[in-house]
Amino acid sequence: MPDRPPLAPMLPPADGLDDSAWLDVIHKMDEVYSQLVADEVALEEKNAQLEQSQQFIFSLLSAMSDVLVACDAGGRIEETNRALAELTGRDEAALRGSSIAALMADETSRVRIRHVLGTPALQRGGTVLEVELLDGAGQPVPVDFNCTPRLDAAGRRVGLVFVGRPMGELKRAYHQLREAHEALKRTQQQLLHSEKMASLGRLVAGVAHELNNPISFVLGNVHALTRYTERLRQYLGEIHDGRPVAELAPMRRKLRIDHLLADLPSLMEGTLEGAQRTADIVQGLKRFSAADRDERGPVRLNEVVEQAIHWVRKGTAPDFVVHWQPGPDAVVEGAPGPLLQVMLNLIQNAWDATSGAGAKPPTLWITGHLEAGLARLVFRDNGPGIAPEHLGRLFDPFFTTKPVGKGTGLGLSISYGIVEQHGGRLLAGNQAGGGAEFVVELPARG
Repeated sequence: MPDRPPLAPMLPPADGLDDSAWLDVIHKMDEVYSQLVADEVALEEKNAQLEQSQQFIFSLLSAMSDVLVACDAGGRIEETNRALAELTGRDEAALRGSSIAALMADETSRVRIRHVLGTPALQRGGTVLEVELLDGAGQPVPVDFNCTPRLDAAGRRVGLVFVGRPMGELKRAYHQLREAHEALKRTQQQLLHSEKMASLGRLVAGVAHELNNPISFVLGNVHALTRYTERLRQYLGEIHDGRPVAELAPMRRKLRIDHLLADLPSLMEGTLEGAQRTADIVQGLKRFSAADRDERGPVRLNEVVEQAIHWVRKGTAPDFVVHWQPGPDAVVEGAPGPLLQVMLNLIQNAWDATSGAGAKPPTLWITGHLEAGLARLVFRDNGPGIAPEHLGRLFDPFFTTKPVGKGTGLGLSISYGIVEQHGGRLLAGNQAGGGAEFVVELPARG
C-alpha cells in the first residue's frame, strides 16, 4: 500500500468556517483515499485472475491434439493452437491474420470452406466438413472439421470455429478397433465352441455305453454270418463237384444247412436293426454338435427333452432320478442342436447340484405345459437351491459356483442366449420348499 501523504497543518479558520467543518473535510478526504486504495487492490486481483484465465486457456489450446482454428466472418484466422502449427509447419503468430482458405491443399477444399463461411444459418450444433490441408512438407492431409458459429454477447455471428483431427489418425484408430473387434469375435466363438465341446465331453461315457450294445450285436451277428458263409461254401462246393444227392444228405445234416437257412433272416434283420440304431445315435450327436446354428425348422420340444434325459442318464448321471411329465406335443421354431444343449445343461446342472449336496436320491422333476401359444418347461430339483447373492449373477459369463476345473461358467450364459435367440425366456429361482427351479419359455407354433 502506498505511503499516506502527511496531513496539511491546521490553518486558522476562515471566515464562516469553524474547526468542526475542517474536521469533516479531512474525514471525507480519508474516506476517498481509503476507497482509492481498495479499488487499486481489487484491480490488481482482477488482473491476476485475468492472467490466470489467459494462462489456463493457453494451456488448453496447447494441450489439444485436435487442430483448432477460430476465424472471423471473412475467414481470417484470429486464434489457433500448437497442433495446427505443427501440422502446417508454420508459426502460430504467422497463422494469425491469414486466410483459412490459404491452408487448403486443393480447390475443392477451398470451395467447401467458402461455402461454410457464406452460410448465414449455420447449425448451432456444428456442421461436419471434410477438407485437405497442406502439411509442412507440402503434402495434402485429410482433416475432418466440425464447424460451429462463434457468437458475440448480442447473439450475432462474428466468426466460425473449426475443430478437427487428421483422418490418418482416425483411420489408424478405426483399424485397431476393427482388429480388436475381430479378435474378440474369434475369442467368443472359441469360448462357445469350448463350452459346447465340454458339454459333449460329459456325454462320452453315455455315448460309449449306448453304442456298445448295437455294435456288439452287429459284431456277434457278423461272426455268425461268417461261420454260416463257410458252411455254405463247403456245401455248395460239394454240389458243384457233382456229388450224388444221396451222399449230400449226411453233409447237409452235419453242416446244419437247414438251421442255417432258417436263422439267416433273423440274423440279417438284427444286423440291420443294430446298424440303424448306431446310425440314429450318430445322427443325434451330429445334430447336437452341428456348427450351423442358423438352420431352423419345426422342433418337437418333448423329443428334445427326452433325448437330453437319455444322454445325461446314460453318461455322467446313471443314478439320477428324473420324473418327466410331458405336456401337450409342443412344436417350436428353432434349431434342434442348440435347444438340446440347453436341456442338457439344465439337467446336468441339476445333477451336479443335487449329487454334490448329498441328496438321497438326487431327483429332478420336469413338467411340460402349453398355454396360449407358449411352451413352458419347468425344471425342479431337490438340491440346496440358489444362494440369494448368486441369483443376480447366475447368467453372467464365467460366473460359476463350481470348483476350479469343474466348469467354465459359460453353460447358463450360453443357454440364456440360445433361449433368447429363439424368442423365449430362461428364468431361475428357488422353490418355496427348497431346491432350484428353472423355467424355459418358448413361443409355440400354431
